[in-house]
Amino acid sequence: MIVTSHMKMPPPAEGAQLVRKMLREVLVGREDPEWFFAMCVSVLGHQETRSQFPSLIRPLSTANSSLHSTLTSIYQGYFIKTEDDELELGLALSLLEMKDHQLSTSSQESQLPQPEGRPDPSSAVQPNSVSESQGSNDTQQAGVNGRRKKTHSGQTGPWSKECAPRTNLDKYNKQTPGNDQAVSVPEQGASISKQDTVRDGGQMIGERDVNQSEKPKRCRNRRQRRKSAGQQPVGLPCSPSAPPPVVLWFRRDLRLRDNPALTGSLQVGAPVIPVFIWSPEEEEGPGITVAMGGACKYWLHQALSCFRSSLERTGSHLVFLKATGEGNEVGSSLNALKELVKETGARTVLANALYEPWLKERDDVVVSALQKEGVECRMFHSYCLRDPYSVSTEGVGLRGIGSVSHFMSCCKQNPGPPLGVPLDPPVSLPTPTQWPRGVPLDSLGLARMPRRKDGTTIDWAANIRKSWDFSEEGALARLEAFLRDGVYRYEKESGRADAPNTSCLSPYLHFGQLSPCWLSWDAKGARCRPPKFQRKLAWRDLAYWELTLFPDLPWESLRPPYKALRWSADRGHLKAWQRGQTGYPLVDAAMRQLWLTGWMNNYMRHVVASFLIAYLYLPWQEGYRWFQDTLVDADVAIDAMMWQNGGMCGLDHWSFVMHPIDAALTCDPYGSYIRKWCPELADLPDELIHKPWKCPASVLRRAGVVFGQTYPQRIITDLEERRNRSLQDVASVRKEFGEYVDKRSGCDLVPLPPRLVSEALGPSHRDGAVVAEGKQFLLPVITRMEFKHQFEDPDADAASNPYSAVLKGYVSRKRDETIAFLNERDFTASVMHEGVRRKERLESDYRRMEGLPAPPTPRGRARRTPTAKDGFSTVPGGAVSSLK
Repeated sequence: MIVTSHMKMPPPAEGAQLVRKMLREVLVGREDPEWFFAMCVSVLGHQETRSQFPSLIRPLSTANSSLHSTLTSIYQGYFIKTEDDELELGLALSLLEMKDHQLSTSSQESQLPQPEGRPDPSSAVQPNSVSESQGSNDTQQAGVNGRRKKTHSGQTGPWSKECAPRTNLDKYNKQTPGNDQAVSVPEQGASISKQDTVRDGGQMIGERDVNQSEKPKRCRNRRQRRKSAGQQPVGLPCSPSAPPPVVLWFRRDLRLRDNPALTGSLQVGAPVIPVFIWSPEEEEGPGITVAMGGACKYWLHQALSCFRSSLERTGSHLVFLKATGEGNEVGSSLNALKELVKETGARTVLANALYEPWLKERDDVVVSALQKEGVECRMFHSYCLRDPYSVSTEGVGLRGIGSVSHFMSCCKQNPGPPLGVPLDPPVSLPTPTQWPRGVPLDSLGLARMPRRKDGTTIDWAANIRKSWDFSEEGALARLEAFLRDGVYRYEKESGRADAPNTSCLSPYLHFGQLSPCWLSWDAKGARCRPPKFQRKLAWRDLAYWELTLFPDLPWESLRPPYKALRWSADRGHLKAWQRGQTGYPLVDAAMRQLWLTGWMNNYMRHVVASFLIAYLYLPWQEGYRWFQDTLVDADVAIDAMMWQNGGMCGLDHWSFVMHPIDAALTCDPYGSYIRKWCPELADLPDELIHKPWKCPASVLRRAGVVFGQTYPQRIITDLEERRNRSLQDVASVRKEFGEYVDKRSGCDLVPLPPRLVSEALGPSHRDGAVVAEGKQFLLPVITRMEFKHQFEDPDADAASNPYSAVLKGYVSRKRDETIAFLNERDFTASVMHEGVRRKERLESDYRRMEGLPAPPTPRGRARRTPTAKDGFSTVPGGAVSSLK
């Protein structure tokens, strides 16, 4: 019950104005209805509230009927009581008055000095109020983590941030979460009788007991661009009439910032139960996707641990669950959610959408099944900048499909809803009275390490732990560092393997620790906005669009003729490539970096993929599976699209093939990258470190390199011959399956998926009748020019093909960089020399005008510095002698 003390009430006009201001706080979601009703009683008084409250909330009956009904029920529950409730309340308050009287008597006998600001304990105690001496000790700050306030006796106060005033006293005997002791009636009266208690930022503060300087300070580090968005509404924890809790289902959105599902759960105004459900069978999908490889599982384990800590700092908790099944059925997230809803009584399930076809199908089944049981289930868009299922080719056509330019044209021609301003993280989360049962994080088996025969553990992830910060804060730190430095070199130098010119944000994007909207917004706000970096996000959305069009993208070639390519079956070559033991330093360095850190930049991924497909002649599916198992940012859509294009069977042919030696001239001209990951070659000279087999025996001996012992022999030596064989094989299969080659343009033909067929035929065929007839539509797609030329003569030598796709690399990069360095040094030296000569002339002119003798002639003529190799590094002899 809410009891008012004898304080001066504000005038009716001011009281009504204050009530309207508090009602706005409820409408925007910052406060709950119980708080509003309690403050109305405090401001207007018992009688005024009873007579005026229905008229004050009457406008809500049309504007917000649900809030109006909630406030009406609270009003009726407070003022309409039975005789038994009144009798029980009177007995409880009598006991409270007796106890307070005893406490005040004992305090008078002890004659303790009164603290400043407290009233005289000898003053009369009102029957419906509690002495200020006890109330001042009871009021303590309730932090943003949602914990209850503690009274001076060590009990838990019931009207803290978690519980609002209740109408029946027997409800206070319920157990509080994390505390086995029931809340007693005297503590209730002591907590809620203070009239000078106000709510500031979700906390209870006594005006007379808490110093103004001790009030919680608002965060002053908000980004200026998000001030227009306003303060995020933060719901309050459970109250007696609070709605059932909301289940917040986290998947690949492990962040607090810019999380639409999290914000949506707060807008419900109910307790939030964050939950993560591990279902490996559902993640894998129908085919061989390797959606969760070893490195990805380890990152997920660490990210979940960090995210759990982030939620605990807001006063919440992350519940871990395993997918369950009925009988011998495979575990499913739907069964786990049904059990969770049954245990908690939740009526709402919210999550951010995923776009892999098998996961979207799973989510559709979950939404349908829960809604049939009366549980609202909603999915929010946040994983990509553009929902891949909403992209249409209308107005653009299908020519050039598979390229990022075509995809961006489709998005521009058929725009979706605007991205808007990124959402700020909530300060706190409303918590339930009782948490559901979960399982420990370790029991999910995400970070399980293999064991040797002697029982010791093989910690293969030690270097991954040293290389990454798995938290949301780590993602923001990397983004800030990149926008501060690396972004200025990204446009021209992102391919450098020996310099940190890339963002390294891909794993954070994959697991949702950084939203693409937040990244795009920050990138646009940077001083330097390279188009190449912005197109990377478009590439990511393009990959998911292709996956929605072709669900078998991770394991099935899109171009039918290329399924007949005669791939090599040499498992030894595959093992050497996976372990970084091919004998080609650039390839080995990249594969070792991948194994040790779980990452390599995009240029190096192209290098190792070209070597596997064009030179080792191994199927692209092997490279895709290895990447999925070892990359911490392994993404089914992106990896599948990249390996399909590199394997010559995707929608967009790579127009290049990386040479394993010449590519090093572009990305590692000084051998720094090789020396870092292949330390056995560190003592070789720059000119030969990328091709150590050409080093003289004396150089190898001094560097300590012994082929076959300290460094492996090359697994293949005839690069040009193997490249020629690859090109001829492609030409032969295209000749064999001529029905899949366009006679007019020479491009490959790809069967269109039904969705694109409907869009291409126009609105009159949207019903899918033509597709249902089983007709196949073939579309010419981008085809490499050297394949078109080779099609006329499949047995021709690759050297005679004028459209060879092999990149020779930036052959003169080292020379050009050396010249640029020398020019800069020479310019600096010439400026210094000119400055010295000018100073000498000024001094000579000054002496001549003053009639002073000429300065002594320096000993010797101007001479070169000992290490000078240019014409501008001569300095006067006197200056040199003066430095000795």
